[in-house]
Amino acid sequence: MLDHLIKGATVVDGTGAPARTADVGIRDGRIVFPAPGEPATTTEDATGLVLAPGFVDPHTHYDAQLFWDPYATPSMNHGVTTVAGGNCGFTLAPLHPDRPEDADYTRRMMSKVEGMALKALEEGVDWGWSSFAEYLDALEGRIAVNAGFMVGHCALRRYVMGADAVGGQPTPEQLARMTALLKGAMEAGAWGLSTTQSSTHSDGDGAPVASRHARPEELIALSKAVGEHEGTQLEAIVAGCLDQFSDAEIELFVEMSAAAGRPLNWNVLTIDATVPERVPRQLLASEQARKSGGRIVALTMPILTPMNMSLGTFCALNLIPGWGEILALPVPERIAKLRDPAVRAEMLRRADSKEAGVFRRLAHFGRYVIGDTYSRENEGLTGRVVKDIAAERGQDPFQALVEICANDDLKTVLWPMPTDNDPASWALRAETWQHEDVMLGGSDAGAHLDRMCGAPYTTRFLGDCLRGRKLVPLEQAVRMLSDDPARLFGLRERGRIAEGYHADLVLFDPERIDAGPATLVHDLPGASPRLDSRAVGIVSVRVNGVETIRDDEVTGAIPGRVLRSGRDTRTVSTR
Repeated sequence: MLDHLIKGATVVDGTGAPARTADVGIRDGRIVFPAPGEPATTTEDATGLVLAPGFVDPHTHYDAQLFWDPYATPSMNHGVTTVAGGNCGFTLAPLHPDRPEDADYTRRMMSKVEGMALKALEEGVDWGWSSFAEYLDALEGRIAVNAGFMVGHCALRRYVMGADAVGGQPTPEQLARMTALLKGAMEAGAWGLSTTQSSTHSDGDGAPVASRHARPEELIALSKAVGEHEGTQLEAIVAGCLDQFSDAEIELFVEMSAAAGRPLNWNVLTIDATVPERVPRQLLASEQARKSGGRIVALTMPILTPMNMSLGTFCALNLIPGWGEILALPVPERIAKLRDPAVRAEMLRRADSKEAGVFRRLAHFGRYVIGDTYSRENEGLTGRVVKDIAAERGQDPFQALVEICANDDLKTVLWPMPTDNDPASWALRAETWQHEDVMLGGSDAGAHLDRMCGAPYTTRFLGDCLRGRKLVPLEQAVRMLSDDPARLFGLRERGRIAEGYHADLVLFDPERIDAGPATLVHDLPGASPRLDSRAVGIVSVRVNGVETIRDDEVTGAIPGRVLRSGRDTRTVSTR
C-alpha cells in the first residue's frame, strides 16, 4: 500500500532526461514507481502538471530564522526543500559557555553583516546552546525543510580567542584548539568550513569580522581538517568575489580546496556584458584549481534580484568606498553632507572608481525608481524614475535624489533599475551556466530581509524558461535547481525523482509557474519588516514525503531533517 499516489504527472526527474508522463508513489517518505493498480491511501490527479525534485538552495542564511519560522518562508513556497546554511563565515554556534556576552556580539554582528533584524534575533531565538552539536540538536525535529550547515570561521575564532579574534593572530595552541573545535562540529554533522575575507563584512562595532584577520596558513590548516571528515565542503568569500579576483585570492582558493581535497564554492558571480573580462577572470580560479587537485565552484543567480536602497539605513550603498562614513553620520549631519556639492562630487567619483567593484552599478542614480515616501513634499513621486524628476527640476540625478530623501528625513525607499538587463548580458549568462564549475544559487535567503528577496529565484527562473526568454529547456532548468547542487554537496538520495530516493517533490503548473512581486511585511519577531514574495503556480511541495505546501499555503507539517555530514552527505572528492 502506497501512502500517496500522484497520477499522470509530467515527470522531470532532475537528471536532464526528457520529461515523461508517469505515476509516482510515496511510501515511508521514499519515492516508489508503482505497479499498475497498486493501491494508495490517498491519490491525486496531476494531469497537465509538472512533478520535479525538490529544489536545493546552496547559499542561505536561515540559521536564525528557522527557530521562529520552521517553514523557511518564502523559500519553501517556491519549491525549495533543502537549504544550505552557515555561509560566509557566520554561524550562531559555537558559543563559549563561560562568555554569555558572545551571544550578544554574535547577534549584533549578524544584524549588521547579514541584515537580520536585531529584535528578531533577540526575541525569536533562545540561544541556549554552546557547541555546534547542541545548535544542530536544537533544530532537530522542528523544521519543515531539510537543512545542512557549515561552521562559520568567525564563530570558531571568537570561541577560542575571545575579543582577540578581531585583530589578533592565534598562537599555535589556539589554532590547534580551533581545528579541534571544527573537527568536533563536523563529527556532529557540520558540512565543513565557511569563511570570509571580504572587505564589506564588518561586525556590530564596525570592525572587520574575525575571519578577515586570518592569514593563509590558518585557512589552510582548517581546510586540511575539513578533508579529514566524510561528506564535507568549503565555502569562502573574498573581496574579489564582488568584481574580479586578485592573483593572491585565486591562489588562496586553490590552496584551500587542494588542501582539503573538497570543493570550494563562492558567492556570487555577477554577469554583465559591459564587463566582458569579469567571467573569464573569475573562472580562472576554477581552471587553476582543477590543475592543482581542487575544485572551485562559482554560484550565480539566474534572475535579477530586486533590491531596495535607502540613504537612511544600512544597505549596499554603505559598502561603496568612502560612502560608509558619510552614511553613518547622524541624520541631520548626513543630510548636510549630502547637500554639499563637493561631497556629492567626491562620492560619485569614488562610486565610479575601480575600487568600487560591482558596486559601480549602484551609482547610476538617474535609473532609480522612487518607492515609499513619507512627506507632503514627495507626494506623487512613488513609482517615478529619478532622471525624469531631475530633468523637470534642472538638477543632476544624484542631487535630485538627495533632495527627495532629505524631505523624508532619509526614510525614502529607493529601487535601482538593473543595468545588466540587456540581451547581451542574458546571452552571456546562458553561456556561462554551461560551465562545469558554475552553479545556480546565491539567494542569501534569510538575510538582508528588508532589502532584498532572492528566495523566489527558483519559480521566476522556471517561468522565464517556460514562457519568457527560454534560455534553457525545462529539463535542464530543473536539473540546475535540484540535482546539480545535490551532487555538489554529496546529498545522499536527494535531488532526483528516482526509485528509493527521499520524496522531496514539487508539483507545479507550467502555464503559471512564477514569483509574485516583492512586498514588505512585518511578520518577524518584534514586528520587524522583511520582503516577501508569493509563489505562483506551485500546487504542492513535499519534504520526505509529507506535504508542506498546498497552493502556496503552509500546511503546518514539519517533516524536515537536519542533514548531517557523513550520514546524509557523501564525500565529493577533488582528487
